[in-house]
Amino acid sequence: MRDAVIVEAVRTPIGKGKPGGALAHIHPVELLAHTLRSLVERSGVDPALVDDVIGGTVDQVGEQAMNTTRYAALSAGFPESVPATTVDRQCGSSQQAVHFAAQGVMAGAYDLVVACGVESMSRVPMWSNVPPGKDPFGPGVAERYPDGLVPQGISAELIAAKWSLTRERMDAFAVSSHRKAAQAWSAGRLDPEVAPLDGVARDECVRPDTSAEVLAGLKPAYYDPGFAERFPQIEWNVTAGNASPVNDGASAVLITSSETAARLGLRPLARLHSFAVTGSDPLLMLTGVVPATEKVLRRASLTLDDIDLFEVNEAFSSVVLAWQQETGADLAKVNVNGGALALGHPLGASGTRLTTTLVHAMRERGARYGLQTMCEAGGLANAMILESV
Repeated sequence: MRDAVIVEAVRTPIGKGKPGGALAHIHPVELLAHTLRSLVERSGVDPALVDDVIGGTVDQVGEQAMNTTRYAALSAGFPESVPATTVDRQCGSSQQAVHFAAQGVMAGAYDLVVACGVESMSRVPMWSNVPPGKDPFGPGVAERYPDGLVPQGISAELIAAKWSLTRERMDAFAVSSHRKAAQAWSAGRLDPEVAPLDGVARDECVRPDTSAEVLAGLKPAYYDPGFAERFPQIEWNVTAGNASPVNDGASAVLITSSETAARLGLRPLARLHSFAVTGSDPLLMLTGVVPATEKVLRRASLTLDDIDLFEVNEAFSSVVLAWQQETGADLAKVNVNGGALALGHPLGASGTRLTTTLVHAMRERGARYGLQTMCEAGGLANAMILESV
């Protein structure tokens, strides 16, 4: 079987996902098109050679409807003959796009393929694809879970309660994410992965001066008297400070085989080593990163100690801290340039954003193995391992 390697990885800066955000004036198709053009410019490949463009988007409605990835490829100047598709595995959509792309290369179905993602949460707010009064789950799910499922914020609170995560610990983790991101920007470590857009060159949500004292003043973000009665164990410690913000952004990676890379004169940045996807309790919803990590390590015949760097999506502080408690991973190796709490979480773009950040961090630090994992709505998680080449 052929291997699969990443030969280029790029992202936009990440803007606040609300009116007035740095990228809110840019149509989501154009956000994604910018990363596709950047891939071509940086790699020098002829876009006519691309076999497919696989993109992730979560809220596929309004300006993100009608197969956004196809129109981004056309806007980017790719030939009409290059196909494209848009997938949805919730927050892991573009990581799933990476899995599909790499697996296609390894199987011989593709020679050169783009995995990418976009979300403009300022223009297409979260849950825009579920009209008021409509049930996206159906009667079978209601019968299976008669007490009802819960929003992600409640799941984050349930995780905090189950793993005895205090407000102070979650806030401290968030402060650390902002400081690492600010230091990474100051040292120029994030510059190579970002393609500036319309005068925006840096992530908008990083707060270098935030502190535990500042975060301690924030109110609970998800308090609800009904859920408080149903789940008396919740202490309501999840706030806007220890949860990821809403954001606008796009990201993309170019994937091929080592043989094709050599033929085209492309330099591999990392080899896509192993993949896993798993389901977990849809009530807790966000804990799938634990079994996904265990599964991908088994498939790779590696141990946690073999991994030099981790990218674990910071949907909430509680998710990463619970994952760390269960796996025993060294937090000093996790999200070394900051995570979604600081950089931002533009849903459909976050998977390939993490991949882009991980690839560049591995090269900058001389890491051999990197592991990426993401929690996803509905009780899902993706994980993959990259290896230096």
